[in-house]
Amino acid sequence: MGKKVHYPSEIKVKAVEMKKNGFTNSEIMNELGIKNVSQIKTWMRWDRNGESYRFEQPIGKQYSYGKGPGSQDELEIERNKNKHLQMQIEIFKKVQRTRKELVPQVVIELVEELSKRYKVIDILSVLEIPKSTFYRWKKKYINRGPKKLEKLIIGLCEETKYHYGHRKIKALLKQRYNIKVNRKTVQVIMQKFNLQCQIKVKRQKHINGESNIIVDNILNRNFKAERPNEKWVTDITYLPYGSSMLYVSTIMDLYNNEIVAYTVSSVQDTNFVLSTLREAIKKRRPKKVLLHSDQGSVYTSYAYQNFAKEKGIITSMSRKGNCHDNAVIESFHSSLKSEGFKDHRRSSITNIKVIEIVNQYMYYYNEKRIQAKLNYLAPIEYGRQVA
Repeated sequence: MGKKVHYPSEIKVKAVEMKKNGFTNSEIMNELGIKNVSQIKTWMRWDRNGESYRFEQPIGKQYSYGKGPGSQDELEIERNKNKHLQMQIEIFKKVQRTRKELVPQVVIELVEELSKRYKVIDILSVLEIPKSTFYRWKKKYINRGPKKLEKLIIGLCEETKYHYGHRKIKALLKQRYNIKVNRKTVQVIMQKFNLQCQIKVKRQKHINGESNIIVDNILNRNFKAERPNEKWVTDITYLPYGSSMLYVSTIMDLYNNEIVAYTVSSVQDTNFVLSTLREAIKKRRPKKVLLHSDQGSVYTSYAYQNFAKEKGIITSMSRKGNCHDNAVIESFHSSLKSEGFKDHRRSSITNIKVIEIVNQYMYYYNEKRIQAKLNYLAPIEYGRQVA
């Protein structure tokens, strides 16, 4: 930092006079040897505010009303003193307490109000509050409410019922509002307001019944499909939320993870899964689709396998006891429970309400719920765009 230059009061007065007489800043600087144009602007401000006594002040601390070197005339000293007393009276009317009892928010509000008429440093002097303390308070307490980006993120999290992580929220910001932001920024904001998505509860796969027809694991964890109706996966999950146990059978297309068909029943038998398969065939009319399931008794039954063969469906099965071989549909059922039934405990609602929630979630999943795999689109929207 360069050394500060002290200009005699004669130079300051001369500069102000030249400026009033129409000289440019450059001409004044060349004539009087002034190095910085900000000096001229400062002296002009002092002149406009009736603070000509400041021309005599040394470099460094700028003094208030009567605390300067003493070259001010008595009238000017008295005027500044009265102004300072008036400020004190106004402050003490608003803040009738000791400094230790002052609340930061009150000080900030008071300074903001009085700064239109008095200098901030003078107000703080009366309150006996250091300038550094005031600005620290201001930084800490002002604008404490959510900012625009924070409000948008909070709104998106509420809309999606806190099911999305920061990556999906980042994608929605771009889709909805054309806002491009780093995912870490979104993550920090979500952590700040405790908006993290809920963690799914893992469960072990239980295999019931005895096998009749076992087929090879043709899918072999290759969950990527190049076209619709190339690969389907299916599974059954429990819904222990109503007055009695219910089950849902689901078929998903791995091309866009769309739920092709589903059935809710109080009985877990072969007709249950056949009903779901018939619905899927009726909607899609697939040709040589690969249908993967676990080795549950309903899938290994002769009735199920023969019906699939009759319709030209190629069946595939996970290895016994290995839920990861059918991970995509397992993950979907986990989402159905953690998102659709997160506010419900076992036997807390009626069976009719359970079915209603399943229907609503299936629509939401296919039509609204975005997925990273699908370029942050919902399954049906992804299918439309690719088509």
